[in-house]
Amino acid sequence: MRPAVVSLAALSFVTLLGAPAIAAGNLAAGGDELELKIDTADLKFSQNEFDLETGTYYRLTISSDGVDSISFVAPDLWRNAWINSVSVDDVSVEATGISAIGFDDEGSAEIAFVPVRPGEYEFYAPGYENRGLKGKFVVK
Repeated sequence: MRPAVVSLAALSFVTLLGAPAIAAGNLAAGGDELELKIDTADLKFSQNEFDLETGTYYRLTISSDGVDSISFVAPDLWRNAWINSVSVDDVSVEATGISAIGFDDEGSAEIAFVPVRPGEYEFYAPGYENRGLKGKFVVK
C-alpha cells in the first residue's frame, strides 16, 4: 500500500508543477540574441520589456553610452536563471551569480543565461528607476 501512496504523492507533485522540462541537445549552444542599450543622457532604455521562455538560452548584450556612470541590475531574474557566463570586452567570467553590471564609461557586457522559473522580473538602474530606467523580463 505504501508504493501507491508514494506514487499518488509524486503524481500530485508533478501535476502541481506541470510536466517536467525535457530538452534534447546542448541548451547552451547558439542562443537567442537580446540587446539593451542604456541612454544615460535621456534616461531611457532601448526596450522596457523582454518576453522570454524557460529553458531557452539567451545572450543579452547590455551597452551604455558612457555619458554618466551607471549600473544595471536584474536581481530576481539572475536568482531564477542558470548563468553560463558574463563577458566584458571579450573576456568571459564564469559566475554563479550577478549583483550588478557597472558602466563607468561607454562599453558593453554580455550575459549568457537560461531562465528556469516563470515570472515577471524587474530590471533597472539603481537610483534612476523612478526617472525612467526601469523595465521587466516576462518569463513564460
